[in-house]
Amino acid sequence: MADGDVRGSLAAKVDRLFSTVRRSPDGDEYTFEEVAAAIKERGGATISATYLWQLRKGLRDNPTKRHLEALADFFDIPPAYFFDDAEAERIDAELALLAALRDASVRQIALRARGLSERSLDAIKDMVDHVRELEGLPGPSAEEEN
Repeated sequence: MADGDVRGSLAAKVDRLFSTVRRSPDGDEYTFEEVAAAIKERGGATISATYLWQLRKGLRDNPTKRHLEALADFFDIPPAYFFDDAEAERIDAELALLAALRDASVRQIALRARGLSERSLDAIKDMVDHVRELEGLPGPSAEEEN
């Protein structure tokens, strides 16, 4: 899904889950087959790999509550992600952080900053913003600020 897609659409939410929550230890995306099999193993609603693909692509947009609950269980998020826009926004911010922390350099910076004073953290944020500006990158989004 591109950023231009409707952020709150079901397809966009399903896409964010697949693209952000990754397999361990290789970090690859889960396949539709893996998700369908894991949901079946957990006793969740019967769901096919094809149906998951259709949900992600927006070709299907009216799954049952049980399907959404099974997806939420698999991706370890509250089912409210699919029903409550405020909850979806909060979870999307956590997913963005998860995606950023997959980058080893970002993770190293975050770990090194742990324990610093608020004043020092503010100085680091200012430096990062300045370097992003020098490199022509956009400033932090609203979800990154929270």
